[in-house]
Amino acid sequence: MFIQSTVVFSQETEVGFGVGGFKYIGDLSRGISLKSIQPGATAFFRTNLNKEISFRVGLTAGKLSGSDAKTTIDAFGELRDASFNIFIMEASTVFEYHFLNWRQENSIIRWTPYLFGGLAIFGVSGMGDKPEEYSNIQPSIPFGLGFKYVLNPKWYMGLEFGARKTFFDYLDNVGPGDIVVKDYQYANRFDNDHYFFIGLSMTYSFYTIPCPTSPYKKNYRR
Repeated sequence: MFIQSTVVFSQETEVGFGVGGFKYIGDLSRGISLKSIQPGATAFFRTNLNKEISFRVGLTAGKLSGSDAKTTIDAFGELRDASFNIFIMEASTVFEYHFLNWRQENSIIRWTPYLFGGLAIFGVSGMGDKPEEYSNIQPSIPFGLGFKYVLNPKWYMGLEFGARKTFFDYLDNVGPGDIVVKDYQYANRFDNDHYFFIGLSMTYSFYTIPCPTSPYKKNYRR
């Protein structure tokens, strides 16, 4: 008679890095235009709470830009002829929800789509002369969707598209101004600026191997 013990691998913690691009949408740019996408990079730490839900802490940084000349919205934008080119850094905490059971080694499914959402703080630099007094550090709400694919038990890659809802109207350094003065240098006072990040990432998983135990141990009585 023999006792067969099963070794289970547990993917509890992960680290990753990625590269991608930032896109701004606001008073100087409304649509998705490749002309205004700027390079960015990200690094993150993730812990898997269970098979479906993960918690991620990340740091993302890069350039953000926009120009009336490149993505003209209307005749007022042509008269304003504003532009900006800044550096942005974001610290975020998000939860991820995975739709498929993709991390099990005995599963034929090696991929999964997922949704994410959470809270973030971002800071900007390179604004130049400010039209009004405001803080360069602001909160945002990151949310979006992604796709992950297992390369091997320790490595997998991901593609993610995320939006950042802000409560800030000076990403482009153009504010509402005084609409009584018809210089057309002001922005829409009823609409905040937002930004997006799309990136391709690689993730490394740390395995833990629980020690096997005897199936008769819990039934043993002295």
